[in-house]
Amino acid sequence: MEQVLTGIIGRDPEQREYHQAIREFLASVQPVLERHPEYRRQAVLERLTEPERTIIFRVPWMDDQGEVHVNRGYRVEMNSAIGPYKGGLRFHPSVNLSIVKFLAFEQVFKNSLTTLPMGGGKGGSDFDPKGRSDTEIMRFCQAFMAELFRHIGENTDVPAGDVGVGPREIGYLFGMYKKLKNKFTGVLTGKGLAWGGSLIRPEATGYGVVYFASEMLARQGETTEGKRWLVSGSGNVAQFTVEKILHLGGSVLTLSDSSGYILDEEGIDTAKLAYIKELKNIRRGRIQEYCERYPRATYVPVDPVLDWNPLWSHRADCAVPAATQNEINSKDALHLVDGGVRLVCEGANMPSTPEAIDIFKSHNILFGPAKAANAGGVAVSGLEMAQDSMRLSWSSEDVDARLHAIMKRIHCTCLDAASTYGWKGDYLAGANIAGFVKVASAMLDQGLV
Repeated sequence: MEQVLTGIIGRDPEQREYHQAIREFLASVQPVLERHPEYRRQAVLERLTEPERTIIFRVPWMDDQGEVHVNRGYRVEMNSAIGPYKGGLRFHPSVNLSIVKFLAFEQVFKNSLTTLPMGGGKGGSDFDPKGRSDTEIMRFCQAFMAELFRHIGENTDVPAGDVGVGPREIGYLFGMYKKLKNKFTGVLTGKGLAWGGSLIRPEATGYGVVYFASEMLARQGETTEGKRWLVSGSGNVAQFTVEKILHLGGSVLTLSDSSGYILDEEGIDTAKLAYIKELKNIRRGRIQEYCERYPRATYVPVDPVLDWNPLWSHRADCAVPAATQNEINSKDALHLVDGGVRLVCEGANMPSTPEAIDIFKSHNILFGPAKAANAGGVAVSGLEMAQDSMRLSWSSEDVDARLHAIMKRIHCTCLDAASTYGWKGDYLAGANIAGFVKVASAMLDQGLV
């Protein structure tokens, strides 16, 4: 195991996020390799941790003032053993090859857990959509797709949205793909309902996180009702996490964006959530404006001097980090423990550092890892692909029921795999093992390719 990790670090020493994802994964699957020596003989780990294909390209585009900009685009097609590559596109200044590779690697096992036939991939650009006009966003998306279209297809690689890529961006990307290929196919998910999208797709990741958390609580004889929740972020995942918590009788105290966070001790109710959706999705404003509308809430700006986030220091029962990777460090984890939090369920991808996860485990906090807990989004993307293939649309009730069933199944799968390989009750180990065994077995079946 150490030899595999040492080889990865030696080959790409600067890719810290990718090393983190690999290190956490390898720590869980050691018992699997001991029972399955064929995985070692066939170098499954070495093959799994090297992308099948990495595509990097320039994206030149023009702003509204006629100035030319050049960004970098990525698509990492990690593994296609169980289906076409599937995973989102992220537009954010932090995007680099390390982040795209870690996201693609996690996506392989997340998709495996859904039981749907999808491989893993991820992509995006270091383009920052903040402050850009709709026409600038359109020009960038068209320039990005002018290269990406060569590498994707409904049976090859099916991208979706992620941070910075919502319905607007998916629309522009799809329009350009359709023009370039002269065909209308389900090559992207997260599409508009009028042109091949699925009901419940916008809600899916957030709803799925809460469904998974509810299963974790139910195993302890508890429910979501009456519990106080800390949630970070204010984008799609965070919004619908809050919505589902409210549906199930819980209370949400916080939301955030890159400028700071709000604390509403009275709880963010449905009317307040509707305001947040309008603020973030339509006006594209800052979360600080919430306190102008609801002055009894408190706004706390980001303090660049602090090496911890005060959002996680408030008393609550449960927490959902739904903003970005590594947003909860060891100090934040200790604050969550001190604040009485008994469950952490990840809405973002890899939002907890390894040190934070160790603290959760040592204090018996229920921990739902991202590759299991936030798999609802890609699960409904898979359902969207199925609807596109059949040229039909399922009702929201039907899709939601399928999503709920998938999240319950993922919960059981994680616990079963953890118990089988000596990690009883460990959702992180169970998710890694269950996803790995399915993909590794498929790779062996298909030979050395």
